[in-house]
Amino acid sequence: MLKQKLQQKLLQKLSPQQIQMIKLLEIPTLQIEQRIKKELEENPALEEGPEEEEDIIPGEDHEDQYDENDENDHDEFTLDDYIEEDDIPEYRLQTSNYSPDEEKKAEIPFSVGSSFHEHLESQFNLRDLTEKQKILGEYIIGNIDEDGYLRRETENIVDDLAFLQNITTNEKELEEVLEIIQDLDPPGVGARTLRECLLIQLAIKDRSQASIKLAYTIIDQYFEEFSKRHYDKITAKLGITEDELRNAIEEILKLNPKPGSMYSDSLSKTSHQIIPDFILDLTEDGFDLQLNSRNLPELRLSPAYNEMLQSYMKNRNQKKDMKEAVMFVKQKIDSARWFIDAIRQRQNTLLLTMNAILGYQQEYFVEGDETKLRPMILKDIAEMTGLDISTVSRVANSKYIQTHFGILPLKYFFSEGLQTDSGEEVSTREIKRILQDCVENEEKRRPLTDERLTEILQEKGYQIARRTVAKYREQLNIPVARLRREI
Repeated sequence: MLKQKLQQKLLQKLSPQQIQMIKLLEIPTLQIEQRIKKELEENPALEEGPEEEEDIIPGEDHEDQYDENDENDHDEFTLDDYIEEDDIPEYRLQTSNYSPDEEKKAEIPFSVGSSFHEHLESQFNLRDLTEKQKILGEYIIGNIDEDGYLRRETENIVDDLAFLQNITTNEKELEEVLEIIQDLDPPGVGARTLRECLLIQLAIKDRSQASIKLAYTIIDQYFEEFSKRHYDKITAKLGITEDELRNAIEEILKLNPKPGSMYSDSLSKTSHQIIPDFILDLTEDGFDLQLNSRNLPELRLSPAYNEMLQSYMKNRNQKKDMKEAVMFVKQKIDSARWFIDAIRQRQNTLLLTMNAILGYQQEYFVEGDETKLRPMILKDIAEMTGLDISTVSRVANSKYIQTHFGILPLKYFFSEGLQTDSGEEVSTREIKRILQDCVENEEKRRPLTDERLTEILQEKGYQIARRTVAKYREQLNIPVARLRREI
């Protein structure tokens, strides 16, 4: 028997403008400079200069004349929906925040070296590629992390390209481009797993050598046994001696499990420096928080384009080609106006969030004493600012602050809390430091198990479970005791 049912659903659909706003919020200072430069090049209605009072276009009904066809209508997304003006704290919001102490600000480091991703792109663009392959390749490279891995599934990348860039592709097409990227330097880049990373590196070695050929077989067919150090199983299955296994393992240990980090480390030791997004000064009157916006130009609508639109609007007997010209000019002006508002909103949201972090961790920011760092999670800052947790997360991601005791990532200030026997709440950062010290000083022939580490912490007065110790150990990239054992 067929039944009909009427159901009401509330769905939230992000507009293209909202998606762009989210992307602007995520990117750090250096990239926002590049993004503004690109927008200035692509939109003639946007230009550098102090903002002027916008001319009012004569006539009251011209908006209705064109709204029906205007796909970029501003009613779809207003920045007032994102953050209220009343929520903006009373500190400087200008895009050109210059301190009276110009010499101090001149010490802010700026990156002059090419990034890891630029290094990959420059190699990739030397290959014989179609235009579509270039676009796909640039997107894949953009998703490769600092270690050199592609952590995102190709299926999800297909969806991303369709949703965000309106590009239709499939997994087979992406895999073909990924193979080209995996052939770039450093060897192993673009791998999705450690096993694939090692195999890529072994594949370019001389496999006529017995030890290299055996190393490839071990990683290809017995990776699980190798990773768990079940060497007896490998020798039994392959029928090899311990010496042959030892020689193969020596070849494997020469490989780089994080191909991207080697390039990043060399840059950090030479010309590559972090550009802080915020600058915090401690003065006699308290804290002075500013955005590092010295390289961000002031933006305004082009007066010439405004005049052009007014001129078109005065002509009531427009032909079809004239109406198309009006639509083009109006679209460019709307796009420029939205971009100016979006950049301003980005700055306000960054400052609102950082000011809340500063208030929460005020005692720490006085001297930079890590013991004064309070447990703080994203939800704490979200409640203080009235922003979504996801928005706070985007602000904290890839952002840095310059303080009088160094440049630190915003992520550094976030950590969970844990209670001691006395009821005092301490940051989990303190627990991790103790774990690190314990592992560094352990007897390598008999490394400390998670159970023993738990007992040590509990003896020190920290109420903690073994599974929590295991989680923190993994976050510190410390292997289990069995894998830390040395002969």
